[in-house]
Amino acid sequence: MELPKGYKSSNPSLVCKLNKSLCGLKQASRHDYSLFTIGSGNSLVILLVYVDDIILSGPNIASVQAIQTKLQSLFQLKILGSLKYFPGLEIAKSSKGISLSQRKYALSLLEDTGFLACKPSNLPMDPNLKLNLLDGDLLPDPSMYKRLIGRLLYLTISRPDITFAVNRLSQFMKAPRVPHLHVVHHLLQYIKSAPGQGLFFPAQNSLNLTAFADADWASCVDTRRSTSDFCVFLGNNLLSWHSKKQPTISKSSTEAEYRVLSSVTSEIVWLSKLLLHFEVDVPSVMLFCDNKSAISLASNPAHHERSKHIDIDHHFIREYVQSKVVKLVHVKSQHQVADVFTKALPSPIFGKFIAKLGMINIYSPT
Repeated sequence: MELPKGYKSSNPSLVCKLNKSLCGLKQASRHDYSLFTIGSGNSLVILLVYVDDIILSGPNIASVQAIQTKLQSLFQLKILGSLKYFPGLEIAKSSKGISLSQRKYALSLLEDTGFLACKPSNLPMDPNLKLNLLDGDLLPDPSMYKRLIGRLLYLTISRPDITFAVNRLSQFMKAPRVPHLHVVHHLLQYIKSAPGQGLFFPAQNSLNLTAFADADWASCVDTRRSTSDFCVFLGNNLLSWHSKKQPTISKSSTEAEYRVLSSVTSEIVWLSKLLLHFEVDVPSVMLFCDNKSAISLASNPAHHERSKHIDIDHHFIREYVQSKVVKLVHVKSQHQVADVFTKALPSPIFGKFIAKLGMINIYSPT
């Protein structure tokens, strides 16, 4: 489909105001409802819309088919049957659970970049590597680097194992250099080692919500900003993960960790409300953190006077801790799963943590 060319104005300061979100824009899902539910209990049916694709799901096949028939009477639909593919995602189901991967997309990326026959690597990024903005020559064609990062970002939908590396490399898109491209190539070699790697959601699973939060204090050598990361599980199922450079400089590791606790609490509150639509009630959430000072700061109001330099909006976490919606628990650093989103890790630790994230490769020989 050819996109409209648009209206060109002689006044460069004018912009168009959208009264309705446009199909295909990443902002579209923020303005239009995309999740609908009807019924309850065994008759609950969930409808998910993404642009012009629809997923219907529910515990009772008769209820799902009834909604499908109703939709067919109102719209022209193409029924594709049991879910196997969804924009870029491959879904495989069995009695043991559901596997989600992007194998075809990963192989296409490797083929387009000439890395289909490359030597595989067992790590997405060298743990000893320190990237910065100034070392190395500028790339003559930065657009190529930007396109690669864009495609890798889409791959992180089912590949939490590459999230930290892609997040770190995306910070150099303004002026990418040769060393940055070399790290991208190394990451492609890691993807070559297991293009079918993806997430597995077991059928037998608890409905307890847990989260891990961590921060790498002042890890950015250019700005001395910290890296925030967290991951949220429903039982053994990884629901949400995050790796991002903090917008402000933290004066201590406690402050950096405290900001992460605030971010993950927002995610927990949102997920808890979302799960209510699936009739899953989460009264409290275990939040694991390896910084005792941050836990104490969030749990004890008496410490408020010593923390005024932290933005006031981050203190809302105390409300959830005191109301017991969030239960802060200390975890030893060697068991901090969120580390995989904070820094490049050595091979043994990296392998242990991505296994805990529920990642498997259903295409590997058994």
